[in-house]
Amino acid sequence: MKLVFFNPEIAINIINLGMIEVDIEQEKKEIQKRYRALLKACKPTMQKGDKRLIRLAFEMSVDAHKNMRRKSGEPYIYHPIAVAQIAAEEIGLGTTSIVCALLHDVVEDTDMTLDDIEREFGKKVAKIIDGLTKISGVFDQTSSIQAENFRKMLLTLADDVRVILIKLADRLHNMRTLDSMPRDKQLKISSETIYLYAPLAHRLGLYAIKSELEDLSMKYTESSTYKFIAQKLNETKTERTKFIKEFVGPVSEALRKQGLAFEIFGRPKSIHSIWKKMKTKAVPFEEVYDLFAIRIILDSPVETEKADAWKAYSVVTDQYIPNPDRLRDWISSPKGNGYESLHTTVMGPKGRWVEVQIRSRRMNEIAEKGFAAHWKYKESSSDSGLDQWIQKVREMLSSPESNALDFLDDFKMNLFSDEIFIFTPKGDLIKLPTGATALDFAFEIHTDLGSRCIGAKVNHKLVPLSHKLQNGDQVEVITSSKQSPKEDWLNFVITSKAKSKIKSSFKEHKIKMAEDGREILERKLKSLKIPNNTQSLGKVMLYFGLPSLQDLFYRVAIGKIDNKELKEYVLAERKPEQRAPDKIDTHSLDHFMKEIKSKDSDVLMIGEDLQKIDYKLAPCCNPIPGDDVFGFITVSDGIKIHRTNCPNAIKLMSNFGYRIVKAKWTSQKEIAFLTGIRITGIDDVGVINNITKVISSDFKVNMRSITVDSNDGIFEGSITVYVNDTDHLDNLIKRLKGVNGILSVTRFDATSV
Repeated sequence: MKLVFFNPEIAINIINLGMIEVDIEQEKKEIQKRYRALLKACKPTMQKGDKRLIRLAFEMSVDAHKNMRRKSGEPYIYHPIAVAQIAAEEIGLGTTSIVCALLHDVVEDTDMTLDDIEREFGKKVAKIIDGLTKISGVFDQTSSIQAENFRKMLLTLADDVRVILIKLADRLHNMRTLDSMPRDKQLKISSETIYLYAPLAHRLGLYAIKSELEDLSMKYTESSTYKFIAQKLNETKTERTKFIKEFVGPVSEALRKQGLAFEIFGRPKSIHSIWKKMKTKAVPFEEVYDLFAIRIILDSPVETEKADAWKAYSVVTDQYIPNPDRLRDWISSPKGNGYESLHTTVMGPKGRWVEVQIRSRRMNEIAEKGFAAHWKYKESSSDSGLDQWIQKVREMLSSPESNALDFLDDFKMNLFSDEIFIFTPKGDLIKLPTGATALDFAFEIHTDLGSRCIGAKVNHKLVPLSHKLQNGDQVEVITSSKQSPKEDWLNFVITSKAKSKIKSSFKEHKIKMAEDGREILERKLKSLKIPNNTQSLGKVMLYFGLPSLQDLFYRVAIGKIDNKELKEYVLAERKPEQRAPDKIDTHSLDHFMKEIKSKDSDVLMIGEDLQKIDYKLAPCCNPIPGDDVFGFITVSDGIKIHRTNCPNAIKLMSNFGYRIVKAKWTSQKEIAFLTGIRITGIDDVGVINNITKVISSDFKVNMRSITVDSNDGIFEGSITVYVNDTDHLDNLIKRLKGVNGILSVTRFDATSV
């Protein structure tokens, strides 16, 4: 096959691409250079004949994408090569996956068909490419595009996990090159990534990729915080390096005396994990002490690696005092994704806690590359963690529960949760997410057992269904033939399996009730002289704000909609009124925006061309001028402005990306915006007076409310104040931190009601 890079009609070496001049010959050299780097990365897994297949896939991809460029102006072929490189180098996938990564966009973006691919590479490659193409399809705009996409992706996972692994490589490269995308796309893609792809990488054991996806997402959704932590890490690098050297010196010497072959080094924590710790512990950067972990990698054969890991643990704890509550043994009981390691936290020099991770070379490769490495060491068998997890995915997908967003929430919650180990009465080990209840355990064993469960014995003591299980509990399920799933069970079960099975049971019940409700409604409509047809029923459904006719029939059946309410509907129908649309047509967003323009709105500019449009500030995060914000088109309440780090932002942007619009603050009038400040400090005479003096007298800021609670010499206060913008707020916080006795001052989201 002839290697063609761009349209042969282009005869000159230098072409104009917009305002950028492109050197075609130089690009050809760069493509060849990247291809050679890819072959080098593939070498460890390459077998006879593989190089020819990779070359063929590369040439087909180059030819298929020859006239295409990315947003950055680079040749599109750079992307599939990079995805293949990540799949080979960072995930450790073999030739089949490399071929699929090189061709992953050709069916969707070019004239090439699956039949063409099958003819050249066989059915397996064609099936994986088909799975990757389906993920990228466009679905019904009335539901969540991303939720449906993700559900389709999981359906392919049940067939071949390589589809997911290549998709993660694709997403990682897109995140690495996100700078060239417009701001609203950056927010949408970053939110999808942190909401779904990072947890999925975590569940598949790809910890390095998971951390990078989290960091890159944070770079765009919380830019200022990301830059701040990155700068702080850079400033403290020399000090950290010196501390690590001081810590590992005596440990290295003692390990050598024990005759162990090892590698020891300090591994910095990710920016996202540091930020998470700052938020959960409510401490500034300076008070996050575990900015790194010490990792000891042992070159031990499989038969002695467990004993050698404990020997190394003994060496470390002989040198430094361990924290007894911080030992994590994932060697004796590996995580569900195959992760094996021994973690302990010890008191290091200068009174600082240091996390130490001990593992073998084999364990480290599995920790870095997940199941791709797991296959290398152990053939995938029916009892492997991957197969067990995929079986759970299959069960969830086979549920008749049709709401993709509910499914996604349940699934996502189970992706990132830590695990506990529970034993059956016979001593079998069951892995459940932390926080799981006795009822979750019953459903995990069998659906029928969960449906008929009335209680359980935990360590031989009787407990209710809602009892939260602890690591190492032994559980016996108690059932009754008269028991059936109850609606309140959904309030305390946390596993996807339990939730989906309980919902399925209610759905069956709801269908039966809805059939009765239809007959009742038909009789009522007849008595009210309303035609019994689909159009009339649709109007009744919209009037009561219900998502489907089945919901309408069900509410009639249980008496939630009676004669009185139906008569009110008839009266309302006779009075024409403006009704809010029940869905938003994404093709007419521009028209929608123009309709709600405001004459005097000059604080925010909204939309692609940044127009003055009417909006409301979301009460969940109360944005103020200077905050990084975006607009969200609601169904019936116009455009609402949220902060990009709003608690609801990630879910909105990842699930409803087509409703996101740009929003940017302009120079505004002196308008006051409500926000909150949380202050902690030493409870001393006059400290509250000093705080209120700074706020009211020095800064001339109006306070809406103040609450103060004191306990054992420490006070915590919450103050809601009106400020003009983020600069005004930052200056106020800085001044308050200078008040004698104040320990910390942070912003929180005050409610506007």
